[in-house]
Amino acid sequence: MAKAVQLARFLGWFSFGLGLPGVAAPKQFTQFIGVKGDLEDRKWSYVVGVREIIAGAGLLIQPRPVIWAWSRVAGDVMDIALLGRALSSKKAKKPDRTAMALAAVAGITLVDLYDSLALSRKPAGASKKNKEVEAMQVKKAITISRSPEEVYQFWHNFENLPRFMQHLHSVQVTGDKKSHWKAKAPAGTTVEWDAEIIMDTPNERIAWRSLEGADVENSGSVTIKPAPGGMGTEILVDLSYKPPAGPIGAAVAKLFGEEPSQQIQQDLRRFKQIMEIGEVVVSDATFHERPHPARPPETTANKETKAKK
Repeated sequence: MAKAVQLARFLGWFSFGLGLPGVAAPKQFTQFIGVKGDLEDRKWSYVVGVREIIAGAGLLIQPRPVIWAWSRVAGDVMDIALLGRALSSKKAKKPDRTAMALAAVAGITLVDLYDSLALSRKPAGASKKNKEVEAMQVKKAITISRSPEEVYQFWHNFENLPRFMQHLHSVQVTGDKKSHWKAKAPAGTTVEWDAEIIMDTPNERIAWRSLEGADVENSGSVTIKPAPGGMGTEILVDLSYKPPAGPIGAAVAKLFGEEPSQQIQQDLRRFKQIMEIGEVVVSDATFHERPHPARPPETTANKETKAKK
């Protein structure tokens, strides 16, 4: 990659050297390559010169000038077409010079093409690095007025998770330490994956990870420990995931309210309510950042009252 960048820098200065005469002295430049140098020729000389100068600047300024390298290849193709047309028409006053210019452009085109391909290749290890960058970490904690044993027993049955994790449609235990998860995704879509428990320390820690072929590659753990002063149990949820479309996918997910760092804190609050009072209460500001009308949880009595009205 370093050699490709060095070659790009050389081609940048070459572009400047080629473009400046075409802009500063278009008539003399066109005559030098064996073309008449009339008004149309001078116009094209100026256009090509400006293009070369801009491409040269891009090749010199950008740390990895892939686009500018390919712009030179496109420019070379245009130059070959212009010189070929001039050579086959009466515009070439000195065909030998025009033919030499055409051969020179064809040669530099090969160099430009080689450099463009080299710059376009991903560096060794880039794929692994990108995966590391795409992985996102979410850590949230909460204290619950229940014993570590009660918390562990509830969480250990993954089929309980959709009761307080609103982004989950379902979790189905499919075998020893294995389960199938189905979750909500942006714009009303769903994602699914199989997971396995990779660590299970009773009343202390449960860890899991998705298996190969998951729509969303993820892993997570819940650490359980007594809270200081006998004030219940502290739990720490640690989730690592890779959005389907990397950082852009994460941004879109966040826009739709389906981004895990938003979800987990709300999920833990619901979990606390289930463990402490037996149900999720949504009539206060627990899950809302802005003022909102209070609304009691939907109950059978409420439904019957609405039906009578």
